[in-house]
Amino acid sequence: MATHSFSNGDWKPRASRVLVMLTSLLALSITGCRLDMHDQPKYQVYEESAFFPDGRASRNPPDGTVAQGQLREDVLLYTGKVGNQDSQVFPFPITEEMLRRGQERYNVFCAPCHDRAGTGQGMIVERGMTRPPSLHTVRLREAPPGYFFDVITNGFGAMFSYASRIPAEDRWAIIAYIRALQLSQNATYGQVPDEVIGQLEEAENESEQ
Repeated sequence: MATHSFSNGDWKPRASRVLVMLTSLLALSITGCRLDMHDQPKYQVYEESAFFPDGRASRNPPDGTVAQGQLREDVLLYTGKVGNQDSQVFPFPITEEMLRRGQERYNVFCAPCHDRAGTGQGMIVERGMTRPPSLHTVRLREAPPGYFFDVITNGFGAMFSYASRIPAEDRWAIIAYIRALQLSQNATYGQVPDEVIGQLEEAENESEQ
């Protein structure tokens, strides 16, 4: 019976050739899979199509389609309207936490134009841009909360829309803080809480000493 023996120099070239062949086959299989996944039989966005009469592959969503997370059933919260009128009320109770949030958002988005006290003398006005009206005019003190929501949402005059910059809940928080500003600048002595009056009197006495 014939036998075969391999020296150290014989089996290494053969093993190398086998390894190269296996590696090549693996690379081809991976490449084929990648091409199959990249070249799927589907239309791309804005691609033309002869199947539809208008020649567009992309179709409009059915009427009434709502994007995930965009179902806005609370009309007052998202429009500031009751019927076709600006709302006289807020969509949720005003809390101290809400006022603090409104103050923080007001200082970020509103103070550059309206200044922190709401008088309309913000930093951009000092640099020559259009001055907004004071928030303490009779007209704006008497304006309903829904009016401010509409202005923040849609813009007014030189003011652009903040709908894409400020979420609806934060718009209401800002309006609540505007109401606090208006009250602070136009309150009568009788509207000031007793504990606050006491603090003011103490401060005044200290300043006189």
